[in-house]
Amino acid sequence: MINDTVNQKITTLAGALIDQHKACTIVEPYADEPGFWFGGGNMIAADDGGLYIAGRFRNSGDARTGVGKGARGLELAIFCSRDGGRSFEKTISFSKDDLNTDGKQVVSIEGVALHVLDGAVELFVSTEKSGIDYPAGLEDHKKPGTGVWTIDRIEAASIEGLKHAPVQPLIASTDPEFLHVKDPVVHTNDNGDTILFFCSHPFSWTSSNSAYCIRPAGKREFGDPVFDFFPRGNIWDVTVSRITDVLSIPGEVFKHPETVQMVFYDGAECIRRHDENSRAVSRPRGYSCEEIAGLAVYANDRVDKIRRISNLNPLFISPWGTGCSRYIHTFSLPDKVIAMWQQSQTTGAQPLVMHSLSWDEIRSIVKGA
Repeated sequence: MINDTVNQKITTLAGALIDQHKACTIVEPYADEPGFWFGGGNMIAADDGGLYIAGRFRNSGDARTGVGKGARGLELAIFCSRDGGRSFEKTISFSKDDLNTDGKQVVSIEGVALHVLDGAVELFVSTEKSGIDYPAGLEDHKKPGTGVWTIDRIEAASIEGLKHAPVQPLIASTDPEFLHVKDPVVHTNDNGDTILFFCSHPFSWTSSNSAYCIRPAGKREFGDPVFDFFPRGNIWDVTVSRITDVLSIPGEVFKHPETVQMVFYDGAECIRRHDENSRAVSRPRGYSCEEIAGLAVYANDRVDKIRRISNLNPLFISPWGTGCSRYIHTFSLPDKVIAMWQQSQTTGAQPLVMHSLSWDEIRSIVKGA
């Protein structure tokens, strides 16, 4: 059981890691204006010594009209750093057409995740595809020009080989409550199991929810999805609760007997921008494409025991623009932990920013909390 003292230490550490003012921009979007961003991915270390970031460039658009008002999820890109994360260069790019599969055309690219497994590299990618019908009786809810979100997997012997490897369907749904699935997040448990978190939306697009499925160690296929383990919150995250990362910290750091899993998630109170009372407290509420973020926790890989820390308020808000601070991802190295996320700017754009803490700094922060 994680007690309140450990919760406070976890919260303090998370705030120091996701430092909005110390973070530096590592990937700029294609335009410095609202509706443009890069992120929604992760970082891995490859056998060639490089640090690789996968994510997607998004250009301005309106999800309610498909591609009718902008290019939207334009490109999946992989960047490489050869200097320990100080700079990144784009090495591979996938267009929407590159990700078409089974005769279905990609309308937009959303979250992605790289993963190293048994000498191979996997790339999980979520795309909105045309040519997929809504369930019987709900056909009219599908707006012209839009599609259905599904998750695919690309596997190759190397990162470079991903570009020409086949796109294989992985997760799709016909259940109206979980019709759209996207934003894959990969986490490896201590026992070698791979847990794939992802986001789901109902046919009506009124909420964002979290789900997961598990691939046992040594196996090639994932088990059935679990959709109801992390219900949306009651206040600031009542509309969106989308898990974006799990960071494992040795229990000894917190003086706790078990390994602690820090769970970062995007939350929002609205789907569209909320009209505030001018005489009331003004605060970022988060809404679709402008989410803010919070923290949950579980221990010893017991994801079924997950619980929120940020019940009343979000923990991660950009001091600029809409306050959007989302798609947090962390990556542990022997000497430090790196965090990156999409951060709203005064212009409304959302570049990918990064901040890191050494393990010595982490222990010092936790000790002083």
